[in-house]
Amino acid sequence: MKTIVKLFFFAAFLGLFVACEKSDENVDQLPVSVKKSAKPHEVTVPFNAEFMGNYMPTSGVDLDMCGAYPMIRIFNEGGGTATHLGKFTHYFDFCVNDQTGEYPFDHIEAFFVAANGDTLFVKVYGRVINGRLPHHPEDVNSYFTDPWEILGGTGRFEGASGGGMTDDYNRDSYPANSFHHWTGTITMKKGKK
Repeated sequence: MKTIVKLFFFAAFLGLFVACEKSDENVDQLPVSVKKSAKPHEVTVPFNAEFMGNYMPTSGVDLDMCGAYPMIRIFNEGGGTATHLGKFTHYFDFCVNDQTGEYPFDHIEAFFVAANGDTLFVKVYGRVINGRLPHHPEDVNSYFTDPWEILGGTGRFEGASGGGMTDDYNRDSYPANSFHHWTGTITMKKGKK
């Protein structure tokens, strides 16, 4: 009986040894379906940003970029927080029609910079409207609910795309003048380091 038990334990040990030997396969020998999951892939996820900005003086800059009046050049800088960015700063340089409030797609440079330096390039275009919407604070003097788009970026935002809508407004009674609430989606590569 002792011989049978010894043979059983020997067979079990040999089985474990052989099983462990196979688990050390080279990753390159794994099936394609297993290797594919380790590569970067694109995902589309919600994007939400809350940020405040200040309108900056335009003295000493090239105001001809926008053409003749009523087009004027505007700078807005500030920061906030956003999904996938964390804390960030923003910079907007754009043209707006001083009489109609329209700001066109082709006259804007806009981007968000994350704390680690990764940059997300965006475009926003539409029209600033005098007044306020019912859900805005009482002292809002103008608002803009317009489409925005992601145009790529650097670092983890390289090749990113997406977009959504703004719910933005201007106030006079705060240190920051503009208040921005962006919702939408972002498509970017996951698994890329």
